[in-house]
Amino acid sequence: MASKVREGNAVVALSGKWISWAHTAMAYTAFVGALVTGLSLHYHKIVENEYFGYPQEWFPSVSATIGDRYPERAVFQFFIAMTSGPRLLLVFLWYILTARPNSSLPKIVAGVGIFRTLSCGGWTYVTSTDDHGWHDIFMISYLVATLPWTLGCLALSPNNAQAVKYRKILAGSFFGTLVPLIYYFIQHKVHKVPGAYTIYAFYEWALILFDVGFDAVTAVDFDGFELIIRDVKGSSRGKTQQVADVLFEQEKDKPIGRLVGFDIRWPEALDAVADVYNGFVFWSMLTSLGLTVWYFPLWHMGISGYEVIVMCTVSPFLLTNKSVRTFVIQNVRSVHLLSLSGLIAFLAKTPELRLFSVGFGVSMSCLAWSATWYAERSQQSRLESRVLAWSIGLAASSVSKFIFWTNNPIWPIMHAENGGWNKMGLLLAALAILRSTRAITENRGGIDLADRPKTSPFLASLGLAGLLFGMHSMLSDSSTMILWVWEGFPVRGPIAANGVLTIAAMGVGILGGTLFQGSVSSWTNLLLASTGAFVVTAYHNWFGYLGGLLLAASLMALATPLVTSAVRHGPVTFGLGFFIYNILVLAHVWVVAYAFVPGGPLMREHTDWVMTATVLFLGAGVYASPRSETQSKRRPRSGKNIPSRSASQYTYVLLVIQLIALATSYLRFPTNDYVPYHKDDKVITAGIWTIHFSLDNDMWSSEGRMRDLIQELEIDVIGLLESDLQRIIMGNRDTTQYLAEDLGMYVDYGPGPDKHTWGSALLSKFPILNSTHHLLPSPVGELAPAIHATLDAYGDLVDVVVFHSGQEEDPEDRRLQSEYLAKLMKESPRPLILLSYLVLKPKEGNYHTYVGEKSGMKDIDPSDWDRWCEYILYKGIRRSGYARVSRSTITDTELQVGKFVVGQPESSNEQIREDQVPEGLRFPSLFRGQGVRDHRYHVFDEPRYFV
Repeated sequence: MASKVREGNAVVALSGKWISWAHTAMAYTAFVGALVTGLSLHYHKIVENEYFGYPQEWFPSVSATIGDRYPERAVFQFFIAMTSGPRLLLVFLWYILTARPNSSLPKIVAGVGIFRTLSCGGWTYVTSTDDHGWHDIFMISYLVATLPWTLGCLALSPNNAQAVKYRKILAGSFFGTLVPLIYYFIQHKVHKVPGAYTIYAFYEWALILFDVGFDAVTAVDFDGFELIIRDVKGSSRGKTQQVADVLFEQEKDKPIGRLVGFDIRWPEALDAVADVYNGFVFWSMLTSLGLTVWYFPLWHMGISGYEVIVMCTVSPFLLTNKSVRTFVIQNVRSVHLLSLSGLIAFLAKTPELRLFSVGFGVSMSCLAWSATWYAERSQQSRLESRVLAWSIGLAASSVSKFIFWTNNPIWPIMHAENGGWNKMGLLLAALAILRSTRAITENRGGIDLADRPKTSPFLASLGLAGLLFGMHSMLSDSSTMILWVWEGFPVRGPIAANGVLTIAAMGVGILGGTLFQGSVSSWTNLLLASTGAFVVTAYHNWFGYLGGLLLAASLMALATPLVTSAVRHGPVTFGLGFFIYNILVLAHVWVVAYAFVPGGPLMREHTDWVMTATVLFLGAGVYASPRSETQSKRRPRSGKNIPSRSASQYTYVLLVIQLIALATSYLRFPTNDYVPYHKDDKVITAGIWTIHFSLDNDMWSSEGRMRDLIQELEIDVIGLLESDLQRIIMGNRDTTQYLAEDLGMYVDYGPGPDKHTWGSALLSKFPILNSTHHLLPSPVGELAPAIHATLDAYGDLVDVVVFHSGQEEDPEDRRLQSEYLAKLMKESPRPLILLSYLVLKPKEGNYHTYVGEKSGMKDIDPSDWDRWCEYILYKGIRRSGYARVSRSTITDTELQVGKFVVGQPESSNEQIREDQVPEGLRFPSLFRGQGVRDHRYHVFDEPRYFV
């Protein structure tokens, strides 16, 4: 029989196009059948969502239609099961059609097709009611797999103009529909706009039509197939020309042809992954350096002496010595391995040892990367690949922080107990170094160093410094620029989940810098970077963020030309560049820490100066960079050279990173369906806590421990102080993202890092209807931030103010701040709770401004004389309880908590026993006596309750 088939004889013949039509018919029947059934039987139920019902919402979403209601769910699942057979045959036939010898892309696309089919079955048969987590995992997997499936099918399409046309139209329509779909989802979920979900539903149904329609186009290609399978056109034997072939032939001599290949060569792909991971490790260690240094001045409340460790990055100065340079280049693998002390640091028991280990690791890493770049000067393509890997490594670091709520899982402040992946990260780093490091060849070919640049190495160093600082300060965390432009509620700009846009802009810059190397080192690109820097500094909300995205893309595009320029100017450029970078880092800190450092008042609140210096330094680098990549005349290449890897492999790695970021954004999008702990009793449990920048007494990240205490105390509203971590010295972190998402709370991040405060933040189980940020008068000392928010608490409007006053050393500042805040609170017509850090003794000095007729506020417990920093005040609402809970080793300040009953008037200061208090108004008994994890009720040894 086999021979007869090969000879063209067939017993039964079935056109392959019927497989496509069967798949299309079954898939559409599944969705349309469920829709018709749902509209007929449960119309009002399936158009209703968590906020609105009919008539504001009048058309159901896909998920509501195919969800848990019978018989809609049964209809959908039945026909989806019928679709699975044709679907798997469709994927198989597509592979047969496109497979060619020595080509791995068809296998990859087929694998994606099978994975996509299985994930469809996952979200079909595991509903959100059955298991919400797994339902989301299957759904996200399906959506993420759609992109490589679509692009792979387009690349592998036979050169059939009709089929290619339909695929482009349907693919473009599918991805184009995502923009309005996301917009109306945000309008519904965040802004709660009536009718927005109905419009969202139409776009969601459109996605289904386009998705199934895209696969239906295979009917055109399968018309040349017959089953039992006879290939009547020879398509499966690789004789027909594919779109990929046409494109590659047209573009092979252009930059796009070098950047995007249509085949994956696994050895080179592994090399690219290893190189990028090495770049990820470099950025992980560099971003951890400031964080470990910061611990010491934080606990010393001033300069500690350990700050000198930041200068460890100037180790590339050693390369100016020829003997040292030769030794390092010949042993670059060993130097890279020595740098891993920065990852091993998490094993050190004391903060001092951890800091020294990180400092040594960073110094070795800076030395190794600088030596690698300089040594690769003989091979322009390899040098560009190294810089590309280093740049993508920053994107990978930013994505890892996006996944782990702004913490990098291999930082030395992480360990297994708080979610660290240190051991895995260390193992992968060692394997990556062994894979990616290799012998460096002589300087033959590539950049001709005999023709030295005429500009000064100092200018190239300025460019390198500006590049390093810009990448580190603005792009090492995807939410940094988002918090720069944040202005509170109602939401008028990006939120943390939109960090995927920052990462996407970085990717655009990386690809643009590779494709248009001659253009990105031009004054035009510098102008774009300058414009972006100005807009993100001067404006807020979405417009300011768009400036940030422009800055991100322009900055990443400059990486290759500026590093290449540094190589051309000799090894001294790297040492000098890192030194100037350190000066920018210190200036970046001085603008907010001016009250604690020498010469601080000169830099007070001058982020604009730092940003201007960064742009000017980039301009110096652009001026010093060559206008051509290589000399027109090249010397013959050495036969010992290892062949350069294609940039396309790095493009695929970058694409995977972008897809991971996209999936993470979906998972992290807020649900906005949060419920207070004791809603039946209409209780607000409010707390105030100074979190000491989320570093505990032993230099471990403390978010998880904070989360546990807040959750166990059943806190509905909490003010966090010393919460602005979006600076290099603090690791560009944001604790509130983790707490808000894990605890299920709305969050106002407070005045952004461009406002030069130590931070104040508000987390609430209740919707935040409006919030305003204030910077209180501070003519001498540090700025005093405040958030004034209005909450929807059980249908009543309640104001909450979170406030951090100035230092004890600045009495005039504190007096002016007390008057400003008293006026603000007095003018509020609603019940108000103040969660504050006041720096005063009860019933002395400014206390009478905060409490009394001038402000209209009352002290939560006037008999508590043992206070200095934290105070809770209130007006127009019944206070029912008050407790003080010890901090353990999380921070240097206790957690104060008050309970308030909404809709009831103020009461007297008469105290009552706990057994006289309703169950829902009591504090948890968990913290009585010795408490738990060294958290207990202290000072009074128990909560206090009031009539």
